[in-house]
Amino acid sequence: MSKQTGKLAISDPGPAGRFAAGEDPAKREQIIDGAKAVFMKLGFDAASMNDITREAGVSKGTIYVYFQNKEHLFTAMVARERERITTRMRDILEGSEEVEDGLYHFGVGFAAHITSPQVINAMRTVIGVADRMPSLCRHFFNSPSVNVRTVLDDFIRRHVALGNLKAEDTDLAARQFIDMTSGTFFKFRLFGDIDDVPPREELDHVVRGAIRVFMAAYGAHDTSVNAKTVEHA
Repeated sequence: MSKQTGKLAISDPGPAGRFAAGEDPAKREQIIDGAKAVFMKLGFDAASMNDITREAGVSKGTIYVYFQNKEHLFTAMVARERERITTRMRDILEGSEEVEDGLYHFGVGFAAHITSPQVINAMRTVIGVADRMPSLCRHFFNSPSVNVRTVLDDFIRRHVALGNLKAEDTDLAARQFIDMTSGTFFKFRLFGDIDDVPPREELDHVVRGAIRVFMAAYGAHDTSVNAKTVEHA
């Protein structure tokens, strides 16, 4: 109960421990889980709200309380998955004191994620409906204010402040590193040249190469000693 307005906060359970209609986070997650299973199995076009209600174990009335339509539900699913990988990448970087160590674990983790079957299937789904559903593409490709790139940007800024890196445009540096570590893998997976997630040895090889290029461009000093961190990661 708000002391200022005397109204119940939207996200708070009511007196009986129940949430207002459309505000139960567990129910929302349950619906998104069901939608994810259906979208991954059938694709966006073939999936129906009826399919999703059955998979999620909720009524049609309930699903429409939480989501306006299938496009809204797909967008929510993508946003949730993006938030999860962003949180994971942030945790990796916040726990890394050495530049090369953080870049290595970030690069391998993100490349594995962006080439996963779930991400590739979602991307192909969006591309397949781009002409007749441009709003879906805008929602999918327009990242929120906090995303994987901004998390890496924050990491680079931190090490610039510490004197470990020199970069005038840290956002550019972050985009370049992401492209070097995952761009080629992602394109090959998206267009079917690679049938599965690249093996760890290949990811390792590419990420280590990307770190050498990155540090040659942005390293503030000789990193030959610190590079041992990467070799033993």
